[in-house]
Amino acid sequence: MAQVLFDLLSSFGSCLNCFPSSPTLKINNRSFKILRLLGEGGFSYVYLVQDTSTSELFALKKIRCPFGAESVTQAMKEVDAYKLFAHSPGVIHSVDYAIATERGGGEQTKTVYVLLPYYRRGNLQDMINANLVNHTRFPEKRLMLLFLGVCRALRDMHLYRGPGGGDVAGGSGGGRERMEMRVDDGVDENVRAKGTRAADDEDETEQQRPLMTEDERMPAAAPGTKRSYAHRDIKPANIMISDSGTDPIIMDLGSIAVSPLPITSRSLAIATQDTAAEHSTMPYRAPELFDVKTGTVIDTKVDIWSLGCTLYACLVGKSPFEMRSDETGGSLSICVLSGDWRFPDEGPGGKKPKNKGKGPAAASASSNGAAADDVPAISEPIRDVVRRCLKVEPSERPDIDELIELVERVVEELPEDDSA
Repeated sequence: MAQVLFDLLSSFGSCLNCFPSSPTLKINNRSFKILRLLGEGGFSYVYLVQDTSTSELFALKKIRCPFGAESVTQAMKEVDAYKLFAHSPGVIHSVDYAIATERGGGEQTKTVYVLLPYYRRGNLQDMINANLVNHTRFPEKRLMLLFLGVCRALRDMHLYRGPGGGDVAGGSGGGRERMEMRVDDGVDENVRAKGTRAADDEDETEQQRPLMTEDERMPAAAPGTKRSYAHRDIKPANIMISDSGTDPIIMDLGSIAVSPLPITSRSLAIATQDTAAEHSTMPYRAPELFDVKTGTVIDTKVDIWSLGCTLYACLVGKSPFEMRSDETGGSLSICVLSGDWRFPDEGPGGKKPKNKGKGPAAASASSNGAAADDVPAISEPIRDVVRRCLKVEPSERPDIDELIELVERVVEELPEDDSA
């Protein structure tokens, strides 16, 4: 029996040796070693990679485009967005990108690779998870300073101004005209960016046609002019933390859209709602994106709602509508559309019990699905920020400048965090 087990382990080890332990790839004459998978979602994967020359770490996003031109268009809009906000310190930018034509099952598909900065501290969701595991919480002033940084970064999107000169869409982080990607399993692939030179043979001519027309690309403001963009997927997992630990960086620009968007037809309403269902995370999605109606306008107020959900998650551990849906066993979308949420220590109507500590307050907390000891003490000014953001009617929410002004006042009023 022991010999059989030994032979089995030996065979398994031999199989493992058939696969490269540290695959490498080459993009735009730079070689990278793939270290591990950082995350995945939908048709995209994010890997931790290391530059073999400098040992610098990056995040490599691989976006598969299995549905032809439509999915390539969406991926390239994300690439354009990274370049669009390259001059905004609070918004992630691309270091480089490439487009590969891959063959599989007799069909050709395109894959977009985007090289991004790597942040060792992870994202805001990682910090929330750590607090839940360790039964700790954010110091309030530090949290509100981080939240203020997110608001200021988002302002660069909501009130975008094109650089004083130069081509925004052709800014830093652009792919080269011809790129080669090589994986160490011996398979070579020609990787080309949009606009490669015409080739002689018919196949290459087909590959080098423009992937998108100018109308399909992410529209950029002319130099010095203003334009407004909504992120549409603000959530803790899309807010990275700088290596210094003090600055937030907004990431994942695949959901970004020009704002405002007038809904002038039923078909546009359905398309906008379907896009939101695909790209805007449900517990942080604004109610107007759940049920898009003809004659309405979708604008940057969707991000204000998501900011309120994000701040609540930092305070309590999850989105207010996840919390409420878990408590009632009801539909999350119905909770969102009706604005049904509350803080853990609040009763019906958002009213706090008069008695604090144990007794009635503990009973109220218990009825909301939380033990009395787990109810966080949240300062009233911070609660007010959440309430202002989570107005079901978009016109009742503050715009980004009003929110920044409100948060700045809250930061000034809060006492210094306990050093302990």
